[in-house]
Amino acid sequence: MTEMRRADVVIVGGAAMGSALAFFLADDPAFRGRILVIEADMSLARSATARSHESIRGQFTTEVNIRLSRFSLAFLRDFRARLGGDRDIADIPIREHGYLYLAATAEGARQLAESAALQRRLGVPTELLGPDEIARRFPDIHVQDIRLGALNTDGEGRFDGSAMVAGFRRAARRRGVVFHEDEVVGLERQGARVTAVMLASGERIACGLVVNAAGTRAAEIAALAGIDLPVEPRKRFSWVFRTARPLRGPLPLVIDPAGVHVLPEGRDGRHFLCGARPEPDLPAAPDDFDAPEEDAFWLARVWPVLAARVPAFETIRPMRFWVGHYDYNTHDANALLGFHPALENFVCMNGFSGHGLQQAPGVGLAVAEAIVHGNWRSLALDPLHVGRLQRGEKVVEKAII
Repeated sequence: MTEMRRADVVIVGGAAMGSALAFFLADDPAFRGRILVIEADMSLARSATARSHESIRGQFTTEVNIRLSRFSLAFLRDFRARLGGDRDIADIPIREHGYLYLAATAEGARQLAESAALQRRLGVPTELLGPDEIARRFPDIHVQDIRLGALNTDGEGRFDGSAMVAGFRRAARRRGVVFHEDEVVGLERQGARVTAVMLASGERIACGLVVNAAGTRAAEIAALAGIDLPVEPRKRFSWVFRTARPLRGPLPLVIDPAGVHVLPEGRDGRHFLCGARPEPDLPAAPDDFDAPEEDAFWLARVWPVLAARVPAFETIRPMRFWVGHYDYNTHDANALLGFHPALENFVCMNGFSGHGLQQAPGVGLAVAEAIVHGNWRSLALDPLHVGRLQRGEKVVEKAII
């Protein structure tokens, strides 16, 4: 393989989480060890990172997720400088078209209002809009059945997730991190420690610490260490479509109460991206990206929702379709982070349930600090510690798209 037969830290998974962690570890003056990132496919073509909608938002319902989002937003806005100012690392502009959550019931409106109050207290300037105000700002949206909307356009929108990962990788390599394409097929244990990582190529890498940043394969890697992790791949469907004519006004990312979301794709006012989860929402194999039911699902469950919410979408033409995966945490749909209680040198970065890409800068820094210094420093992520599984505690995030 490589110049490395032993590493102080082996990171399993080289997408957003693994690459961010590698950078922050290598950038910490107090860390002097050797870092090896093992990724089965360095192109990340079928990863959750590459197949996501590459969006960021502050409109979460839990304080810890809001704080993570705000940290990552500030980091992305100053991305190149935060990575050392390397001219070969791209800046990460954010197209801040905003997120608009819609509620059609009294209970939904109450939840939006409660969440908006928390968000504003933590620095997210969420506005609550009645139907008339929604119609005034966004004349293409049908609002007759809507009771309330929640809108934020400050730091909510799309960004280039691939450029972010590439930047983290480049900066990490500049600091001595080794990235290696191979598959982890085994973990050797002695008591409460993992002592070596076994690769599909037949190589054995002795290790001081192992980080599980394997995305949708997180449960597989944990199982190699004898750990049961409640993370499973869940399919998510995405379509790009074109309208017959441009819309009359702007459109934010709209989250419909029926479970479909839609956002602008490009700037011509005619191309849009929409997404939905299949029904029923069942676990899938990490390499299963098939969707034989796609045509029927589009016609019966997606297009009718789009056309009812935006009448201009009655005449549209789907142009592209793909299947992505969430690394879904079935316990409470929130991240599982930190040292696992069952193994003293096994660290989790798993179960982000669809919001991992936008949280990678904050999580990467916090987990690096936990490894190097023994505790979170920049962000208090105790609510997301993996130990809550054993305690039976939940931190439920209600704003899962």
